[in-house]
Amino acid sequence: MIKAYQTENNFTYDWIVRTRVDGYWSDSLDPEYFKPGQYLVPPGSSYGGLNDRFGVGDLNTSTVALSRLSLIPDLDSAGKTNLNSESAFKAQLTTHRVPYVTKPLPFRIMSDRTYEFPPSKYGVPVAAISSRGPLNGAKCRPCTVACKGSCVAGVMGKLRRGWSWTEWKHGTMELCDARGEWEEGWEKVFDGVAGEKFARARKRVGGLDMRRCVEEFEEMRGLAVKWEAPASEHICKLGLRPN
Repeated sequence: MIKAYQTENNFTYDWIVRTRVDGYWSDSLDPEYFKPGQYLVPPGSSYGGLNDRFGVGDLNTSTVALSRLSLIPDLDSAGKTNLNSESAFKAQLTTHRVPYVTKPLPFRIMSDRTYEFPPSKYGVPVAAISSRGPLNGAKCRPCTVACKGSCVAGVMGKLRRGWSWTEWKHGTMELCDARGEWEEGWEKVFDGVAGEKFARARKRVGGLDMRRCVEEFEEMRGLAVKWEAPASEHICKLGLRPN
């Protein structure tokens, strides 16, 4: 898609940012993170490879970093097999000699998945959205904090550093008990942390009916260069709460 759009419009991208729609950013991305010839990834949540929840690079480094499927034959030829997403990502960069750098980034992944608490050595810590961070893409949810201070040190100190671990020192992280669904009243927790602007957006989305939901997806479809997705009606049926 990137190459096709460049050819169609006769230009070349200087930078390509790979991100996710379920990310919650608590601050802006610093311009110093844009380094020619180096691919930027967050530290932590590496699962034996590199954190693949965010990336920034110039066109050359991004071409390798974003070729997740087409480079599988190269990895196989290099003897890199039976890899998870994160270790395959690291192998892509190293086998093609793309330098990478890790820097703390002010975002986390909003997740409604459930996890054991407290997490075991290979478990997944779920941060409270109120955590100061930067959390580098760690899983989070809006919750009443279940663990902070010395409790966090006890939990995070037992995690394997090269797996689900993320930076937690200096009071940067608080933990949720994520064994169940999001708690009743999570909206108030979210609004108090995210601020008035995001609170208004949450309330607006929460108040959508089917008609307006479909209309907004169709508006977005009209703005997209390329759109490959299920029908708007199907997306809205999945996302809207039953009346």
